[in-house]
Amino acid sequence: MLVLAAAGLAWLDIGVRRQFEGTRWAIPAHVYTRPLELYAGLRLGQHDFVEMLTRLGYRRVAVPDEQGSFRAGEAQVELMTRANSYWDGHERSRRLRVDFHGGRVRRITDTALGTALPIVRVEARLIGSISPLHHEDRSLVRLEDVPQSLLTTLMLVEDRNFMRHIGVDPRGLARAVWTNLRAGGVVQGGSTITQQLVKNFYLSAERTFQRKLKEMVMAVLLELHYEKHEILQAYLNEVFLGQAGNRAIHGFGLASRFYFDRPLRELTLSETALLVGLVQAPSAYDPRRHPERALARRNVVLTLLERHGQLRPGELASLQSAPLGISTTATLATTRYPAFVDYVRRQLRRDYRDDDLRSQGLAIHTTLDPQVQDAAEAALASTLSELDQARDLAQGTLEGAVVVVRPNNGEVLAMVGGRQAGFAGFNRALDAVRPIGSLVKPAVYAAALSEPSHYTLATLLDDGPLRVEQRGSPVWTPRNYDGKFHGEVDALTALARSYNVATARLGLEVGMTNVVGVMRRMGIERELVPYPALLLGAADLAPVEVAQMYQTLASGGFRAPLRGILSVLSAAQTPLARYALSVDQVIDPAPMYLLNFALQEVVRSGTASALGRSLSPALNVAGKTGTTDGYRDSWFAGYTGNYLAVVWVGRDDNGSTGLSGASGAMRVWHALMRRLDLEPLAQPRPEDIVTVVVDLPSGKLADDGCDGARPLPFMRGSAPREQARCATLAARTPPAPAQRRRPSRLWLDERNVR
Repeated sequence: MLVLAAAGLAWLDIGVRRQFEGTRWAIPAHVYTRPLELYAGLRLGQHDFVEMLTRLGYRRVAVPDEQGSFRAGEAQVELMTRANSYWDGHERSRRLRVDFHGGRVRRITDTALGTALPIVRVEARLIGSISPLHHEDRSLVRLEDVPQSLLTTLMLVEDRNFMRHIGVDPRGLARAVWTNLRAGGVVQGGSTITQQLVKNFYLSAERTFQRKLKEMVMAVLLELHYEKHEILQAYLNEVFLGQAGNRAIHGFGLASRFYFDRPLRELTLSETALLVGLVQAPSAYDPRRHPERALARRNVVLTLLERHGQLRPGELASLQSAPLGISTTATLATTRYPAFVDYVRRQLRRDYRDDDLRSQGLAIHTTLDPQVQDAAEAALASTLSELDQARDLAQGTLEGAVVVVRPNNGEVLAMVGGRQAGFAGFNRALDAVRPIGSLVKPAVYAAALSEPSHYTLATLLDDGPLRVEQRGSPVWTPRNYDGKFHGEVDALTALARSYNVATARLGLEVGMTNVVGVMRRMGIERELVPYPALLLGAADLAPVEVAQMYQTLASGGFRAPLRGILSVLSAAQTPLARYALSVDQVIDPAPMYLLNFALQEVVRSGTASALGRSLSPALNVAGKTGTTDGYRDSWFAGYTGNYLAVVWVGRDDNGSTGLSGASGAMRVWHALMRRLDLEPLAQPRPEDIVTVVVDLPSGKLADDGCDGARPLPFMRGSAPREQARCATLAARTPPAPAQRRRPSRLWLDERNVR
């Protein structure tokens, strides 16, 4: 029996050391927004800045002399920032004064040095985690970073002889019984901190004498092998302190964030007492579900501190009268921005194993801008509710998605996967693969304008009836949105007013292969079938794919792969990877300049003219509406100098919405842009672009008598040379009504298919 006992003890000893010295916990990857960059001139009011600081867990105080604190004065905010680590190094805490004027940042001053700062970063905000499969979450803390008040309170309540016993404390057990009798309730446990760690770390929750005996033996073994500070640090990170949905909150580091939305080092003594009080029964004393119980438990702990001389005379009453101070939402229960975090998770899986994402405690710094994200969510939810009501639809019938991108670098600033943005369900921004309608047309015109000897913005296109006969397929007879044909129209008008027939005929002339090639260069990787219907949007894409396509347009032909990640840091804040900007020029700047001019015309006078009338002309907004058959899908993609946004509105059951691109998605886009600080679209003019005044109805050079005269950009050498001579014409002979023309017939052949 002695031999068996010795063998069993040796086996326990091996198990204790192996787990304690190995990878103790599966730490989820934590996902953060981009840090807020403050600079003079930034459009940010004092009220909005205070709200952002509050979301970051900053405390409003009389004198901001601790990290994570601020004071709001008249047209200024004084604060002490938190130290943080980024890809490019560690940034120390600063004492700042931010002055505001007219809804903008006026000046940033380092008050410790008395110098003005051109730019400063305020730390990123935690927005979600990629949790371990067993749904535990924790944020590791080092013993040296834990406030002494927490350690004192913890040992006083849970294990007063921790620094003296060898894992088991018989006298402590007897004293706990006596203390509980005096307090009239359970304020002390009989198990030592080491025993509690063993129970949580190694053993099941069963309550048997054999398990208790095993717990005591393992506690002694743990004490024999490891120093007290190692055991205490492990306990601080392991102890169970609450439940957030299906996620278990372990450790004081994460509990501090979960309950107070602040780091552990910034907690007050009363807040520390609440966390220590939760150790005994986290569910029973949950301060969100049972605030009265939590308050009573906290005050019992404070009383114990006062009884053992840990409080100043008279301090107990003020501490016990303090509110619980719990943050308004359980921010760790679900991610605040599930669609974007889903996008980040998919990008990470290209470079990291799923097990690493769920266990290595990576810090993922992303491109998400909380201001833009909140604006996108509000714009989608409010506009869809208005549209439901205006069409007598049941609230929630219409759904939508929004993707907002920085045009010049492809950074995804916001992503909304549905009108219930906080619900981690079907991510329509990534997975709602729907026909894109007229959003495809810029690719057709980009292919044509790349052949300046054949096509310009003034080239006349035939918008008469068209029949396309295809072997083995029905005859294709495209129609225009307004049900009419418009005869000969210039390319600028055909795109601005989204004429289907003229665009289809143009696409067939330049060749389906060329159109598909342009779409590929714009960033579309999905399989594209080169049938004629593709020219009018018979391509099923997700909103994020459309955003990639239009990013190439908005940047003047420079494709930057969309990215949601800036950098990845290890649990020790060591840089592991940086997702740097990658740009390829995929289409020449000159045809892109012409195409962007035409897409600005869409907003000035075309299908998005309502948008042009409501926004400042100085913004030079460019965009394109899209509507699919039966009004099932409403699209709008538009951009300014600093924001590109793609919006889809539709129904999950693929039913008709009754909305065109202009009456549905464009309204969401407009509601979003009204909430943002917009910069004008001002793309550089290539050297080989010239401006010539032409008569649009004829496509020729205009003279003083041409009513349709307007200046248009042309690639050098491609402008018309023939004079229109409008002034010499007494009258124009109107063409025969286009509706009466016999449709032209076209056979698909090798030139326009392959």
